[in-house]
Amino acid sequence: MSTRSVSFTFFDYLRSILSIASFFLLLIIFTPLILFLLLISFGKFTNLIVEKIAGPIARISLWIAGIRFQVKMHTDSLPGQALYIINHASTLDVLTILALSLPRIRFVAKWQFQYNPLFFLLGRLTGQVFIRREKSDKAVETLKKNVARIKRDKLSLLMSPEGSRKHAGVIGPFKKGPFRMALELDYPIVPIYFEGNRELSPGAFMITKPGVITAHIHPPISLKNSSDQSIDLQIADIRSLYINWSHSKMQTDH
Repeated sequence: MSTRSVSFTFFDYLRSILSIASFFLLLIIFTPLILFLLLISFGKFTNLIVEKIAGPIARISLWIAGIRFQVKMHTDSLPGQALYIINHASTLDVLTILALSLPRIRFVAKWQFQYNPLFFLLGRLTGQVFIRREKSDKAVETLKKNVARIKRDKLSLLMSPEGSRKHAGVIGPFKKGPFRMALELDYPIVPIYFEGNRELSPGAFMITKPGVITAHIHPPISLKNSSDQSIDLQIADIRSLYINWSHSKMQTDH
C-alpha cells in the first residue's frame, strides 16, 4: 500500500475520532487510580502502571480504530535492560509503543508532548524523559542527567533514532543520540520494526484506516568496544536493517 494513495472514508474518520477520544477518556478515568497507586507505593508501582494500565488503554484505542495489533518475536528472549529503537513515521507510533507493554520501560519523547496536561502529569510522575529534539546539546544533556537514574532503577529505554517522523523516504537518517546513550548505559540495542503504522496512518493527525499492525522485535545488538569511528559503521548497518525490512514489506504488498 503506498502512503501517497491512502484515502479515508467517513467511517475511517469516525473510528479514528472515537479511538482518540477513548484514549484520552480512559487516561482521565485512570489518572486518579494511577496517582493513588504511586502515592501508596512511594512511586514503586511505576512499572506496573506503564505495563499494565498504559498498554491495555493503547490496545483498546487501536481496536476501536479497527486495528489489530500483534507482536512477532524474532528472538528467543529479551535482555534484562536494553535500549529499544523504533522506526518513526506515523502518529500511530504513540499508541503502538505503549501497546508493546515492554518490561521496565521508559520512553524518550519530544518536549512538546508536555503541552498536554495529562501527558505532562503522567509522564513526569512515571519518569518518562522529555527532550528538546531541535536543540541537540540540550537533548544530550537531558539524556546524560537520566543515566544514573536509569541504571539505578534497572530500567530500559525506548527511542527513535530518526528523531522526527517527518523525514524523506521510508526510513530517515539515524541520529547518534540513542546509540551513544546505549554505550553510556552499557545496554544492547534491540531493534523494533513497526509494520503497518505508516501505511495505515501517514498523515500529521491520528486518522487511520483499519488494518493490521505488527511489531517485529529483533535480536539484541551489542555495541560493546565500539569506538567513535566504528559506531558510525554500526549505526549505518542497523539503519540498513530497517531499510531492508521496509523493502521486504513493500515487495510483499506488491
